[in-house]
Amino acid sequence: MPQAKNGDTVKVHYTGKLEDGTVFDTSTSREPLQFVIGDGQIIPGFEQGVIGMSIGEAKTINIPSDNAYGPHLEDRILVVNQDQIPKHLDLEIGQQVQIPQTDGSKIQFIVTGVSEANVTLDANHPLSGKDLTFEIELTEIL
Repeated sequence: MPQAKNGDTVKVHYTGKLEDGTVFDTSTSREPLQFVIGDGQIIPGFEQGVIGMSIGEAKTINIPSDNAYGPHLEDRILVVNQDQIPKHLDLEIGQQVQIPQTDGSKIQFIVTGVSEANVTLDANHPLSGKDLTFEIELTEIL
């Protein structure tokens, strides 16, 4: 039976969990995730976990944060004075905002703190710094 290898286009069903068992994402109620192994479309640890699997095989993989979304970096947290926030914005904790950069690109932030004086913005991926567990099932090798 063929096994998934680097360069293959594959389809997998998955359920992603945090260390405490909280499910943060699953494909069970939608189409399987399709990607090319080695193209860097998904986190490295997930790709590596699929390599060597056969169609219909299921397994659980544990991915340390360094092989998932990386460490949570303090230099990606920005504290902004409320005077710099446009008056029409009523920012709340958990809200996502995009801030334009001088080169025309935009950086996505999550509001992590709001006080009378400041707003704290975090550009880290929400899953950065977290070890992840995935239950995966290889459904197809295309």
